[in-house]
Amino acid sequence: MENNSEVTEFILLGLTNVPELKVPLFIMFTLIYFISVVGNLGIIILILMDFRLHTPMFFFLSNLSLVDFCYSTTVTPKVMAGFLIGDKVISYNACAAQMFFFVALATVENFLLASMAYDRYAAVCKPLHYTTTMTTGVCAHLAIGSYVFGFLNASVHIRDTFSLSFCMSNLVHHFFCDVPAVMALSCSDKHISELILVFVASFNIFFALLVILISYLFIFVTILKMHSAEGYKKALSTCASHLTTVSIFYGTIIFTYLQPSSSHFMDTNKTASVFYTMVIPMLNPLVYSLRNKEVKNAVKKVVEKAKLSLGFPC
Repeated sequence: MENNSEVTEFILLGLTNVPELKVPLFIMFTLIYFISVVGNLGIIILILMDFRLHTPMFFFLSNLSLVDFCYSTTVTPKVMAGFLIGDKVISYNACAAQMFFFVALATVENFLLASMAYDRYAAVCKPLHYTTTMTTGVCAHLAIGSYVFGFLNASVHIRDTFSLSFCMSNLVHHFFCDVPAVMALSCSDKHISELILVFVASFNIFFALLVILISYLFIFVTILKMHSAEGYKKALSTCASHLTTVSIFYGTIIFTYLQPSSSHFMDTNKTASVFYTMVIPMLNPLVYSLRNKEVKNAVKKVVEKAKLSLGFPC
């Protein structure tokens, strides 16, 4: 990354400067990160081990868990280091790398959520054609497309942000190198860069939301036509779980990014950012998977095998 400035490092101001809160916040974020790592990696391993979970829905869930693990890891360890040892300094290149991977992985999640909504549409609205609609090739193309768009999007934002000059303050009013927070430090004219940020972020978010909303519109229409109470309840439960996470994810993203930097309320944005960088990756395995009957059965079988191998009675 070419440095177009006199700044060689940034200082992340973090979530708080109150000394009394550092230990409780460190403990809380360590617990959140631990649950996130165990939950997401556990889901990936479970899906790989159980052939009955080798379906399109769980294929997308495994990718979602991988992305959640990676982008939480991109941010959380640095935040924990800041609370534990006061390490708030991040080099220019490390800041660019953190920003790149975070933006890329968050964008991948954005498009994976849309792909999952389409998958649920195919399962609920076109059950007889589901296996021919959601083929291995279609699932692979949707997943690969999500990753390609994610890394292309990150490349645009990195080029847009770090082509600016940073010659004054190096104090980032955030707990990680987020695009608006770093861009706000530039001594260059940021108007075009801010417009590009808002335009690209708006396109990505609203395109994915459009796919999700249209998919669920058809799903709800199909649910209302169902005569089976059990089918109605199952379909509605699937929608409620997905829409809960979608609402939290897109609510915080829209609140944070789709406004010009001059109107940013940094403390409020930092609180919102905690949700999509740390809390959502922790919740996704629970919301999407642990309420699922097939996953519960798979977990039960793994526990039973573990007990047998250790000599405990089932």
